Amino acid sequence: MTVAATPIAFVRAMVAAYERRGMNPSGALRQAQITPSDLRQPHGHITARQMEALSAAAMQELDDEALGAFSRRLPWGSYGMLARASLTAPTLGVALRRWCRHHALLANDIVLSVSVADAVATVAVDERASLGHIGPGGREFCLVHVLRNIHGLACWYVDSRIGLRQARFPFAAPPHAEAYPLLFPAPITFDAARAEIRFDADYLALPLRRDERALRQMLQRALPLTVLPYRRDRLLVQQVRQVLAAHPDQTHNADQVAALLATSARTLHRQLRQEGATLQALKDEVRRERAIELLQRTHKPVKQVAEATGFQNEKSFIRAFRQWTGTGPGAFRKRAGGGDF
Repeated sequence: MTVAATPIAFVRAMVAAYERRGMNPSGALRQAQITPSDLRQPHGHITARQMEALSAAAMQELDDEALGAFSRRLPWGSYGMLARASLTAPTLGVALRRWCRHHALLANDIVLSVSVADAVATVAVDERASLGHIGPGGREFCLVHVLRNIHGLACWYVDSRIGLRQARFPFAAPPHAEAYPLLFPAPITFDAARAEIRFDADYLALPLRRDERALRQMLQRALPLTVLPYRRDRLLVQQVRQVLAAHPDQTHNADQVAALLATSARTLHRQLRQEGATLQALKDEVRRERAIELLQRTHKPVKQVAEATGFQNEKSFIRAFRQWTGTGPGAFRKRAGGGDF
């Protein structure tokens, strides 16, 4: 069943864009099957398909893919040009930074940026010029539209659902705030300093999985990217890390790890390669972090630390720890001031 979850307030923002241009939105509204009585509903909603139909018609009639949000129009095809300019990027991080840089060449009312801190990536929208000329509803719709657009494109580039950690907006919670967790499935913060979305920085290292042919097909119906979430998350690295940390005694080999992830060892290795990782490197990373934590914060003997980090004997643990840190676990613990063993 199709759920009507998109706030009618966003429709009113598009209607206002028509009015500012002295144009009539009735044709676009009719295509989307939105009636005048629908517009008068203070807390009404439309479906994703209606939003897609209305947006497509409005962008072409206004010849503005920003729907009147900026001081200059973004003619039909502008976002396709930005997508094409980023298509040759080796990773998602490079692609998104290119997108942000090129977007500033088209519209100087906002500045888009990508930053990373504490393993979290942030895509932010800083308002360089006031968006007040389009009213509070127009400003809200603009910021939502921009973030939904770049999030949808990022998912398309890597053919993966990119789970959000947080979405933040620089305005008070609107009457239709209950729709935001559907638009941005993550904890929502209003009255923030700026508009931004946050997600695991590991996604930025994923390679792009699209080519020119795929881009041409996508541009024929690009708008679903902003209204239909991806179902599959291709970021296997984080899942493997979690399994290794939670089951150190059941992840000695690829078959065991794959079984816990309900896949095959062959598929596991192939998907990790696609993400630029290997099982052994992830295993070393998780074991190293766990071993260092235990040596620094507990008094467990080295033999018990070895068992707790998934090693089958103390000697192999000591040998691995020397490779990781350049010193043995005993010397490391004394230098770090940890417990005696």
